[in-house]
Parts: sequence; structure tokens; C-alpha cells
Amino acid sequence: MSAAVDVRRARHALTLAAALFFAVAALLLLGAAAGHATTFDPAAPGAPADPTAPTEPDDGGGLSIDINGQDGGPSTAVTTLIGITLLSVAPSLLLMLSSFTKIFVVLAMTRNALSLPSIPPNQVLAGLALFLSLFIMAPVISEINTIAVQPYLNGELNFDAALDTGTAPLQQFMLAHTREEDIALMTRAAGQENPESPESVPLTTLIPAFMISELRAAFIIGFVIFVPFLVIDLVVSAALMSMGMMMLPPVMISLPFKILLFILVDGWGLIITSLVNSYQGGT
Repeated sequence: MSAAVDVRRARHALTLAAALFFAVAALLLLGAAAGHATTFDPAAPGAPADPTAPTEPDDGGGLSIDINGQDGGPSTAVTTLIGITLLSVAPSLLLMLSSFTKIFVVLAMTRNALSLPSIPPNQVLAGLALFLSLFIMAPVISEINTIAVQPYLNGELNFDAALDTGTAPLQQFMLAHTREEDIALMTRAAGQENPESPESVPLTTLIPAFMISELRAAFIIGFVIFVPFLVIDLVVSAALMSMGMMMLPPVMISLPFKILLFILVDGWGLIITSLVNSYQGGT
């Protein structure tokens, strides 16, 4: 019985092996047939297309930059750039185009007349001169803002027109406080012909002439301030010499009398009032 079972198992094994052999052979034949598939020749290349002619540039040519915003006014970037530029040159504009120079020189000479070289300090004098200048120049600044700055920001004027319009009030202010002799001096120094009218004086001539006039007026005011304090120094020096105290510095004795006199006459109030009144009628 066992021998018959073994024979049957051997037959089944041979049958499975033969089936696997034929299956593998069939797969190999199919792969070989696919590998020898029919091929086709590639299509012949076509002729290249003719190049197109270049287009004509727009009228004007070059690179054009539009600095205006969507609403017709200047863009935010341009406004910011102009603001930064003005801030960078603000100290020079303050010295050359306003009353700051005259006020600061007068205050500094008053301090020296009192024999106080460092009291008040320069920061205090500069701050006082700055705010007095803003107070004096307020009508001019307001007019420039009304006729030039706001129309430019609203898109009613371009930059060149706003610059020309805004310069007019400042030019009138400087002309009102500039001597004709100083304008003639700068005109001759530049080798230019005499202007037909004060309004036709160029800014390159008017600005230095205005600064010379301001310095001259400041020195005149400083001289007037120095005179009473000089009298006190002379009186104290004569008194010390008469008493034989030649080794004692007169400044130590005269300084309290100078400060007392300055307080009694309300010196700061008189000086500031005189400075402000010197610009009345020309702003």
C-alpha cells in the first residue's frame, strides 16, 4: 500500500514540475516576441520658422518712472524720501534761511557780556533760539504749507511747481531783512548784473546776503548790550585801583553787580522782545 502511495505522489510531482516548465517557457516566448516588435522610422525634421521682426519702441523711449500714487498725488515712498532729505538738511536750512543765527549770536554775546562763558550752556541758548525762530517764522511756514505743501500732497501741483511756489514766501521774508548793500556786495562778488527788481534776486545771492545782514544786526544789538556792563567793569576797576587792590580780579567784584543789574531791568525779557520786534512788519 505504501509503495502505491509513493508512486502516486511521484506522478503528481512530475505533473506539477512539467506544468511549471511549460508556464515558464510560455512567458519567455512572449517576452522574446515583444522584444522583436516592429519599429517605425522617425519623421523627417521640418524647416525652421522665419524670425519675427522686432517691434518698434513706444514714443519717448527709455525708462519712465511714475512717482504719483493711485489718487494722482505723490506716492508714499516719494513723500517719505523727500521728508528724510529735508530732515538731513534741516540744520543748514535753519541756519541760512531763518532768524536762528541772529538770535543765537545775540544770546551768546549777552552771556559773554555777563562774564559767564558757560552759563547758560550752549544747549539752552540753542533751544531758546530754536523756539524763538519757530515763533517768528510761524507765518512764513504756515503760508508755505498752505500754498505749496498741501496742494502738492493733494496732487494739485507737481514737485517743481510746489518748489517754486513755496520758495516765494521765504524769499520775501529774507528780502525784508536784507540790506541792499549786502545784496549788491554778493552780486558784484558773483560777477552778475544788477537785478531788475528785488524779487528777481536769485537765492544763491540772496541767502549769503541775508546771513551777512543778520550777523551785522546781531553785532549791533550785542554792542548795545555790552556798553552798560563795560561801564560797571570800568567803575569797579577804578574803585579797586583807588583802594590799592590791584591784585584782585575786577571780574569777581563786578559779576554780582552785572547779574543784579540784568535782573533789575529784566534783561532776558528786553532782549527777547527786541529780537521779536526786529522782525515785525517783514514776515
